[in-house]
Amino acid sequence: MLAFLANAALYVVPFLFLITVIVTVHEFGHFLTARACGVAVDRFSIGFGRAIVSFKDRWGVEWRIGWLPLGGYVKFAGDDNAASVPDQEDLDSLQSRIAKREGVGAELRYFYFKPLWQRALIVAAGPAINFLFAIALFATLLATVGEPDASMHVMGVNPGSAAAAAGVRVGDVITAADGHHLDRFDDLQSYVQDRPGVLMDLTVTRSGHTLEIPITPGVDVQKSPAGGSVKVGLLGISSQGMVRRYAPLQALGRGVGMTWSTVERTGYYIGRMFAGKAGWPFQGFFGAAHVTGAVTKEAIAASQTDHVNIALVLAVEFAQLAALLSTGIGLVNLLPIPVLDGGHLLFYAYEAVARRPLPAQAQAAGYRVGLALLVGLMLFTAWNDLQRMQLFHFLDALFS
Repeated sequence: MLAFLANAALYVVPFLFLITVIVTVHEFGHFLTARACGVAVDRFSIGFGRAIVSFKDRWGVEWRIGWLPLGGYVKFAGDDNAASVPDQEDLDSLQSRIAKREGVGAELRYFYFKPLWQRALIVAAGPAINFLFAIALFATLLATVGEPDASMHVMGVNPGSAAAAAGVRVGDVITAADGHHLDRFDDLQSYVQDRPGVLMDLTVTRSGHTLEIPITPGVDVQKSPAGGSVKVGLLGISSQGMVRRYAPLQALGRGVGMTWSTVERTGYYIGRMFAGKAGWPFQGFFGAAHVTGAVTKEAIAASQTDHVNIALVLAVEFAQLAALLSTGIGLVNLLPIPVLDGGHLLFYAYEAVARRPLPAQAQAAGYRVGLALLVGLMLFTAWNDLQRMQLFHFLDALFS
């Protein structure tokens, strides 16, 4: 029993830590932008539920740590509307109450009475800081730890591989894939891994001539960190290189590129899913917890066999994982679903065109539909995670 609890802790504790950090960063983006715009804030909480520790600063903001570590939230003064975008009648009523309580003009400190562009900026700041956080993490890793930097020269072609069948030769220099310019061998690997069995065109330079080589990557089934297995594409070529560390500005530029690459890959998988050529590409809480647990166990194993500093290994692995999760959370929050930041921005777009907020009934209906859709997506993703982890097969074998 103790062994089971210890093993479960390896999955749960690191995941809770990462998700709390990333969601708190997201909320801090809202908070900083709101304060810059002069918005009154009642509370900033790390975690949910009853406060373990709390205090108020000189601006009246309550800072607290809740007992449930599942992220955090920021609460603006007067924020009691479910959809966070009251209609004109609600605004008039709120303005009257504020004027009676605090005096005429006091409403200008409240979020709802800020100019539309400021409200949109505050809402968009959450996803934006998630992307900036990912860029900062990638850049820090690139400047300190570095990354493999293999050349685009083909140094080896595996017999019987997709590359050998397509006519790729040792000495070829790969410059592009499907018209996408490539400078790095690992970028080529990532591009190919996402396209198992999908016909693509490689652009290579051979003896001073540019050639277009049609090639269909082979399919390899590998163990997925999220549980179960996953199909990846393979060309069957190799190159040589070394670890490269970047200067600060170069690391920043490369960090931007890596974050954008994560966005592109997500868009590619979504497109494949809607085309019926790929399954559900997203991971939920169970999948993310499985990944963090696997990373933690690998770091512990590496520290025991390779005698490396476990704290350093965990810091590097968690930073990489946090950058990917932060990008994912930023993307999800931009979806045009009421309840999410993208849904609020959709309401603001209507307000900008119509010159008035969406009617309260329409907002409430959109909120209910959005909440139902979000809960449905979370349940479906959780079910998909559990199936990928083969939990149901385990339970069936356990009780049969």
